[in-house]
Amino acid sequence: MSELAERRRPGRPRKERGEASTRSAILKAAGDEFAERGYEAASLRAVARRAGVDSALVHHYFDGKPDLFAATLEAPLRPDRVLEVVLSGPRDRVGEALVRYLLERLDDEKAARRMVVILRTVLGGGPGTRMVREFLTREVLSKLAALNDAPDAELRAELAASQLVGLMMVRYGLRIEPIASTPAEELVRRVGPVVQSHLLGETAASGS
Repeated sequence: MSELAERRRPGRPRKERGEASTRSAILKAAGDEFAERGYEAASLRAVARRAGVDSALVHHYFDGKPDLFAATLEAPLRPDRVLEVVLSGPRDRVGEALVRYLLERLDDEKAARRMVVILRTVLGGGPGTRMVREFLTREVLSKLAALNDAPDAELRAELAASQLVGLMMVRYGLRIEPIASTPAEELVRRVGPVVQSHLLGETAASGS
């Protein structure tokens, strides 16, 4: 009877471990799982097994696989959630909204430094490249491609993404002037229509 009383309920951390250490154990297990299997093949159940916890406990701390992946990377922004915000706005302003959202969050120095570390890790090859590529393909590029039914929708999404990644590298990684110090709204005005054209073959209304 005493043994049954001591059993923890599913989805709750063991008292002796504590919430902070339990979350850390899950993040460590997730990092190993994503690095070994990639984003697509990794599962929350497998992460739970590695961490030695009930699978419901992973859901207690993280809102699904995208959330766990972003936490593992310590990403300063969630590109999949960016789309939820951006795509809820006017269709003819998607490009501007994407650039503005990106700049608003990365013009914070700490966030920019972390994003540069992530980008350099990805560009360096290895497991990091694979898992981030799979994450972006599944959670971001596929949603951008779904904006239209054009035969080249996937290419359009990738061209738009390359524009945004290039902007991040030049402004925050390489810090090349004058882009590094150009006001965010000026970059939105100039780069936004390019992203819009890649995605939808159209630009924002004139006079913007």
